[in-house]
Amino acid sequence: MNGKVGFFFAFLALGAAILIGAYFLLPRFAEKHQRETSDARDTKGSLRVGIDNWVGYFPLCSPEMKKRMRGAKYLLQCADDSADTAGRMKKLRRGELDFAVATVDSFLINGAPEQFPGTIIAVIDESKGGDAIVADKRKVKSIDELKNRPGLKIAFTPASPSEHLLKAVAVHFDIPALRNRKGSWRVPAEGSSDALKMLERGDVEAAVLWEPDVSRAISRGSVVKLLGTESTRRLIVDVLLVNRDFAARDPQVVKIVLANYFRTLKAYQQDQQSLTTDLKETARLSTKQVETMLHSVEWVNLADNAGRWFGLALGPEAGDEGLVDTIESTVQILIESGDFRASPVPQGDPYHLLNSSFVEGLLKSGGSEQFGTAGKPGTGAASLAREFPPLDAHGWDMLREVGTLKVLPITFQSGKAELSPEGKVELDKAAEHLEHYPAFRVVIKGHTGLNGDPGANGLLSQERADAVRRYLTVAHGINEARLRGVGLGPTKPLPRAAGETDRAYNYRLPRVELYLVMESL
Repeated sequence: MNGKVGFFFAFLALGAAILIGAYFLLPRFAEKHQRETSDARDTKGSLRVGIDNWVGYFPLCSPEMKKRMRGAKYLLQCADDSADTAGRMKKLRRGELDFAVATVDSFLINGAPEQFPGTIIAVIDESKGGDAIVADKRKVKSIDELKNRPGLKIAFTPASPSEHLLKAVAVHFDIPALRNRKGSWRVPAEGSSDALKMLERGDVEAAVLWEPDVSRAISRGSVVKLLGTESTRRLIVDVLLVNRDFAARDPQVVKIVLANYFRTLKAYQQDQQSLTTDLKETARLSTKQVETMLHSVEWVNLADNAGRWFGLALGPEAGDEGLVDTIESTVQILIESGDFRASPVPQGDPYHLLNSSFVEGLLKSGGSEQFGTAGKPGTGAASLAREFPPLDAHGWDMLREVGTLKVLPITFQSGKAELSPEGKVELDKAAEHLEHYPAFRVVIKGHTGLNGDPGANGLLSQERADAVRRYLTVAHGINEARLRGVGLGPTKPLPRAAGETDRAYNYRLPRVELYLVMESL
C-alpha cells in the first residue's frame, strides 16, 4: 500500500513538472518558431533603456534613433519610469536594463546604494535655461534676499534637477537656511506646473521650475528670474550609463548604440524641422512649446564629449576633463547639503565611474565624417577666460545684482593690501565656484572696520579689492573686463548679531565680497 501511494505521488510530481515545463517552454518554442518564419529571424535582440521625458533625452529614444538601430538589427526599447532614478539604478544593477540616463547628481545619490551598477559612456546634454529659480518680484529680487527673509517658502520638485539647483545655490552663495533639509521653507511640489501654481496663488515667494513653465512665469510680468541654468555651467549635466556587465560582455553592441546616437544628433542638427516634427508628434506638444524646450538644452556631440568632458586630446590641444570636475564639484555640493558625510565615489576616484573607451574608439574610426564632430574643440571649457566687453562706471551701475558668492574671510596684513597665503587659498576656492557661473560679471567689494580715518580706510579697501582683482586675473586667467573692484571702507558695515561682543563684531567687519551681477533681463 505504501509503495502504491509513493508511486502515485511520484506520478503526480512528474506530471506537475511536465506541466510547469510546458508552461514556460511552449511560449519560447512559439516565439522561436515565429522568429524563424519571419523577418525577425535577422534581429539580433532587444536593448533596454531606462529613461524619462526630459527633452534632452529625446534623441536617444527618438524615431530617428530607433530607425537606425533597426537598421543595425536591434530593437531599442525605452522604458519611461517617470523619473524614478532610484528604481532605474536597481533595474540597471539587476540587469533588467542595459542602458540608463541620469543627471550626475542623481547618479551619485541613487547609484551609490546600488554600488554604481553602470559607468558613464557619454554626456548627453547640459541644461541651458531648462531650469530656473524664479520669485515674486515684489517680495524677492535677488538670491541674497533668500538669505534672511523670515517665513520664506520655496516650491520645488524633490529628487529632481530643481532640488539640485537649489542645493548648488545654497552652497555657492552661502545660504544656510536652504541647506536645512527639514526647514519650513521647503514646499514640495508634484512637478514644475504644480510649483508654478503655488507661486501664482501666493502660497510661496519663490519656486524652482523647468520649461515651458519658466517662460510662462516670466511672461506674467510679476515674476523675476533669480537664476537660470542658461547662466550656469556644469551644474545640471545628463549622462548615458551602460550596465557594467553588459559593457564587458558586448562592447561592440555598446559601440553600435553610441555610434547611432551621435549619427542621430548629426541628422537632427542638419534637419531642425525633423527634430521639431518628431518631438511634437512624440510628446504631443505645440510648436511654441517645442521651440521653448529646444532652447533650454545643449546637446553634446562626439567631439565635445571627447575634448570637453572626457579629456581626450583632439589634435595639439589638451582635453578638458569636465566629467571629473563635474563629479567632484557635485560631490562637494551633496556633502555640504547633507546627502553624504563623505564622497560616495569608490575610493574617492571619479575615474571609477567613467568609461571613455567607447568615445575614443568612435573618434579613431573617423568620427568627424560620420558623427558631425566638426567645430573647435573645447570652446566651452575655459569659462573663466570668457570675453566680456569693457564697461564704464555707468554701465556697471546698470547691472542687476544676482547674489554674493560664498567666500570665507580673505585675510590681509593689518593696514596693508597684500594677500596672505590663506587669502589666496580662499580665492582659489571662489574661482572654482565661478566656473559654474560663466555668464556673470563680478563686483569685488572691499570693506574695513569702523575705527580710523574714513578716507584712509576707503583707500585701503579699494587697494584690497584691486589686489583680489589682480590675483583672479593673473592666477586664474579671468578676463579683466569681467571684474570691478570697489572700495567701500566703513560705509556699509555688517548688521550686528544679537549678543555679539565688540571684539567679535570688529573682527568680522574687514572683508572682501564677490558679488555676481548681470545685464538686466
